Amino acid sequence: MPDQSDWEAKAANILKAELKRQGVTYAQLADLIGDKEPNVRNKLSRGKFSAAYFLQCLSSVNVDRLHLS
Repeated sequence: MPDQSDWEAKAANILKAELKRQGVTYAQLADLIGDKEPNVRNKLSRGKFSAAYFLQCLSSVNVDRLHLS
């Protein structure tokens, strides 16, 4: 079973991939969610963010479906 850091990395990688797929930069995401770019960059590089933050980011870039495999 993967440990916590494996799950954090997977969540961060999914979010980064979706941002790239949508053509959204960290600065643009920060504007969309009312955050600052360095905060977004740090959260995604560390993989330390809540499920609510993950969903907020995906929703703000109009991602409504994920394939998790």
